[in-house]
Amino acid sequence: MHETTTRTTPFFNRQTLHLRPDPARVVLRPFEPAPEPRALNRIDKSRACRIFERILALDETGIETLLAATLANFKGRHRNLRDIFDRRATEMSGAFACDPSLSEARHQLIGAYFLNEYSFEAAALFNPSIVPHPNQFGTTGGRFILSARAVGEGHISSLTFRTGNVAADGTVTIDAPERLASAPEITARVGDRVELAFDPASEITERVIFPITEHQANGIEDARFVAFEHEGKTTYYATYTAYSGQAIRSELLETEDFVSFRMAPLKGVGARNKGMALFPRKIGGRYAMIARHDNENLSLIYSDNLHEWGPGKPILQPTHAWEFIQIGNCGSTIELDEGWLLFTHGVGPVRHYSIGAVLLDKDDPSKVIGRSRQPLIQPEASEREGYVPNVVYTCGAMQLEGRIVLPYAISDTFSTFATVETAALLELLKS
Repeated sequence: MHETTTRTTPFFNRQTLHLRPDPARVVLRPFEPAPEPRALNRIDKSRACRIFERILALDETGIETLLAATLANFKGRHRNLRDIFDRRATEMSGAFACDPSLSEARHQLIGAYFLNEYSFEAAALFNPSIVPHPNQFGTTGGRFILSARAVGEGHISSLTFRTGNVAADGTVTIDAPERLASAPEITARVGDRVELAFDPASEITERVIFPITEHQANGIEDARFVAFEHEGKTTYYATYTAYSGQAIRSELLETEDFVSFRMAPLKGVGARNKGMALFPRKIGGRYAMIARHDNENLSLIYSDNLHEWGPGKPILQPTHAWEFIQIGNCGSTIELDEGWLLFTHGVGPVRHYSIGAVLLDKDDPSKVIGRSRQPLIQPEASEREGYVPNVVYTCGAMQLEGRIVLPYAISDTFSTFATVETAALLELLKS
């Protein structure tokens, strides 16, 4: 859901196009019955098996009636309900002590009992990232794909998408998302490396990537997307934080088409913290990454291996009062003729987040050749309230026809946009 008008503030054109969480967007997720305390209930059969046996005890007429009622109750909320029920029942078959021959209806009803409906963006839709849409055919201005961190029940973070357009005058519009949403099929899994695929006939706005591995159990957080160019091929990478509920680690998402995805952990001392962001191309024949080894400074790391990152060279430290607590990156660098443009965030008094920017040397990105002395964007009076107050934050911007398009989140609750002429921003950074 969104609303849009435009207002102009000094320097940045901040648009009141608000992408707000929509609790009506739901997906079906596996339901795993919690085990009972063994000290209180010393029976051999699992809860899943006991549920299974209760379903087995129903006569076929009761099965048909209950399945029909379930299908009618959830009609129009999900696609291909029977297929989803069938797949879930097959997944659960290993949990049952016995696996008799089941009717089609009973098999589907079993699957329904081991699913629940999850409102994946009920609480928040924030920390966006943006890349040019791979299909620009027939558009005026520029099409884009926006990723966002969606938060639902239990504060579990997933990855969702929107599409939109930037008009020649800088006006940003967002396409209405598909009302129905879907999770991908896991097509391969080796350890923590996972491959996913969505139905190619689905729209990108209905695709949702949920935590899959143990390390991701409580969230896929703050994806920083970049359109990476190499040997005439574009691959979309996203670095993100995997949160288990107890620990974090950096991981990498990879896709060529936003239909099939690959996920893998990043390793090495350079990947120990969060907030890594890949450069959009190799530099000197090597991959390059902006990273935060600690909770305070930013470093530049080079690697010959996309998944292995050693120690880097510190290049940015908190310098100005609005970033004394920490400085971090706000997405991948943007390549300009004048250098590498990097948006940053700074944290000041009372955990007040602001967005700034630096310009790095084109040939040697360890050299800072321009930097904002004051915040470029900070919470306005109307933007301070939310799940985490006093925060503006972004996970990536893009350049389009001499203009920077910067989506950003407000107070970890919803997202909006700002634009600025590239030349004006460069002038400020170099002054």
